[in-house]
Amino acid sequence: MSGMGLLDRIDDRLGDGLEAMLCRHHARRLRGLGWGEVLDEPGTGWFTPRAPVREGCRVDVLVDGKQALPAMVEAIKGARSYVHIAGWHSSPGFRPTRGEDARTLRELLAEAAERVPVRVLLWAGPPVPAFEPTRKRARAACQEFMRDSKVRCVLDARERTLHCHHEKLVIVDDEVAFVGGMDFTALEGDRHDSPEHPADRPIGWHDTAMRAEGPVVADVADHFRQRWVEVAGEALPSPRTPAPAGNSTVQFVRTIPEKTYEFAPRGEFGALDAYLRALRSAQDLVYLENQFFWSPEIAEVLIDKLRHPPHNRFRVVLVLPRKPSNGADTTRGQLGRLLDADDGNQRLLAVTLTSHDGDNKVPVYVHAKLAVVDDKWLTAGSANLNEHSLFNDTEPNLVTDDAAVVKDVRLRLWAEHLRRPVSELDGEPADVVDRLWRPLAEGKEKHRLTLLPGVSRRAGRLQGPLRGLLVDG
Repeated sequence: MSGMGLLDRIDDRLGDGLEAMLCRHHARRLRGLGWGEVLDEPGTGWFTPRAPVREGCRVDVLVDGKQALPAMVEAIKGARSYVHIAGWHSSPGFRPTRGEDARTLRELLAEAAERVPVRVLLWAGPPVPAFEPTRKRARAACQEFMRDSKVRCVLDARERTLHCHHEKLVIVDDEVAFVGGMDFTALEGDRHDSPEHPADRPIGWHDTAMRAEGPVVADVADHFRQRWVEVAGEALPSPRTPAPAGNSTVQFVRTIPEKTYEFAPRGEFGALDAYLRALRSAQDLVYLENQFFWSPEIAEVLIDKLRHPPHNRFRVVLVLPRKPSNGADTTRGQLGRLLDADDGNQRLLAVTLTSHDGDNKVPVYVHAKLAVVDDKWLTAGSANLNEHSLFNDTEPNLVTDDAAVVKDVRLRLWAEHLRRPVSELDGEPADVVDRLWRPLAEGKEKHRLTLLPGVSRRAGRLQGPLRGLLVDG
């Protein structure tokens, strides 16, 4: 700190104090709800003890809209018992597939509803039109889904102040579930992008969704059932537990703030617990793709890892948007703290994605919410690394410790971002980070990887803690 100016030192002290205050507030809140051990005890391991762990599952991570959206469409088209969708927002006119015969989401669901029950559960929007989707837009979408169709759509307004129902779920027939970051809408960005991320649009869109089969599907389906029963007032039967479908062990975790639903009056904070346990357990690699990086609880674990690395080859790689929809200064402030903890040892690399086509350059928005630890643990879902997703929004994630699946997903993602074949990347992660990730990100030649700009711990860092203290309740 000796090279810092007075304003920097004041900002640094204020930031530390506010973040500590927010962490103490979260700890008190969770203790009062019976979840205190999540923050008070340094639990480790690949699964939280607060949710069932299901064996005999099959999972795959679908990368970008080109892969994820058609898979969801095919599942809906093949439905024999029901289609259940829970979303932040879904647009009736959105076309999840492209081509001359592409149908809108409304047409797809209306057609399915002629055969099976189709239920759509959407967030009602904020009480005041401060951000999207507004309540007017949400009501219009809901009415359009049901117009001249048998689709039943219900809006859920049971959110905490300034928070939302953020989940993105598709469940079909108690047989397959999709859990991820993919919304059926072009609101704020076109989800239908490919791993090539062509620079022929205003902004690219990188996203992921996990497709699951086997017993864990019953947990995802029951989550939808619980919400639907309370919000829609329609009784649904308990889901049928599917037969084993693979060799993966999988866990469904969620965030549900307290006093939101009768089925979880004290809330659930399994997504936070799962992240913290896995990050504390990291020995070789932490790889995060996320829309936001605000959470001081997550940052503190990584700061400790960087200050006291398990060994010299420990690496942390963060893939984040250049300019998130909000909170850019807060993310940069947290990154500044991580860089300070790294202290020039180059164990940390934070990058964003950019698409190039000749002189044309467009940002690729990172909307994925995915993490890999040590090629032994993976989570994907809708939970961002901020206090919204980990404490105050409704969020579902899937977690697996299937090492073969985890490594395959990491290599596919790295091949996409590094623009290299998997055969060049299948080595020790630290070697690949040092040999390819860092030189490409730091290089002067055009490449998809770019060092995240504007990393600073100055006043922007204060916005996150202040926002958290004001709206966390």
